[in-house]
Amino acid sequence: MSMELRSPFVKALLVLACLVVLMAGIKAASTIMVPFFLSIFIAIACSPIIHWTSRFGVPKWLSITLVILLIVVFGFLLAGLVGQSLTEFRENLPQYRTQLDSEFSWIVEKLAQYNIHINRELIASHLDPATAMSVATNFISGMGGVLSNLFLILLTVIFMLFEADSIPRRLHIALADPDMKLQHIDRFIRSVNSYLAIKTVVSLGTGLIIGITLYAMNIDHFMLWAVLAFMLNFIPNIGSIIAALPAVLIAFVQYGLASAGFVALAFVLVNTIMGNMVEPRLMGRGMGLSTLVVFLSLIFWGWLLGTVGMLLSVPLTMVVKIALESRDETKWLAVLLSSEGEKTTPA
Repeated sequence: MSMELRSPFVKALLVLACLVVLMAGIKAASTIMVPFFLSIFIAIACSPIIHWTSRFGVPKWLSITLVILLIVVFGFLLAGLVGQSLTEFRENLPQYRTQLDSEFSWIVEKLAQYNIHINRELIASHLDPATAMSVATNFISGMGGVLSNLFLILLTVIFMLFEADSIPRRLHIALADPDMKLQHIDRFIRSVNSYLAIKTVVSLGTGLIIGITLYAMNIDHFMLWAVLAFMLNFIPNIGSIIAALPAVLIAFVQYGLASAGFVALAFVLVNTIMGNMVEPRLMGRGMGLSTLVVFLSLIFWGWLLGTVGMLLSVPLTMVVKIALESRDETKWLAVLLSSEGEKTTPA
């Protein structure tokens, strides 16, 4: 019986069963887990500011107080602006439908002149503003639901920031490595910290540039699309595409096809420059995950944790990757997760 329990097949089944139980527990406790993960995200993103101010002799308690006040003021201001934009959008939705029908009629007539016949009603039903906006509004509403626990999240962030310096040491002690020999733990902490901090800065820059561009083009609810571009920039690969769709559609409804094309071009240029030039230069090699794994992790963590899971899909997947690298038996799985089969760091 003992030999049977030691077989790789039985071990794999036991590990799989434990994972299923763990995921079921996280899914059932998502009300608690989601604010906790979001608190970790905010604390890691704010920690570079705390370290930077400490170089100038600013006390830690004062730095944390200023950062929390900045988050609260910025958060309430942003929530008010976004809420107002969402309300105005819902009020203008009937008008957008009418304008969209008019634009489609013109396009269908032009195509008919070239003997290309399209069912206008069918296209209008698929490109209804309410349908196209459902992803964006659901995403923002989901974030708003999570941020309803703002006091709990901020309190957790404060305690995390105060104890951030001692967390690496405690991890080593907890894993029976007081001499700091487990380099993959340090590498993981540095990688996640660097990723979230840089991604936050790049996302802020992306949202700011998009907002200014849409404001200059006089696109309705430009603040809403700027915030959406900021938040969805944390979602790899498809986030920027989802953020662009509603803004392009509103530009099409307001000014026609040419304006929609300019808005689409603006999104492409901003995301290309920020995502392919600025971010790699700041981040270096990156997180070392393959594109397929990033996309699948987006789906998986989004299903498990909702909106916050989508935002944190890459860091959470890195937790799994580093854990797999720490044992010889599971290193082959870490290689499958890595980009181009890169060599994993030995434990």
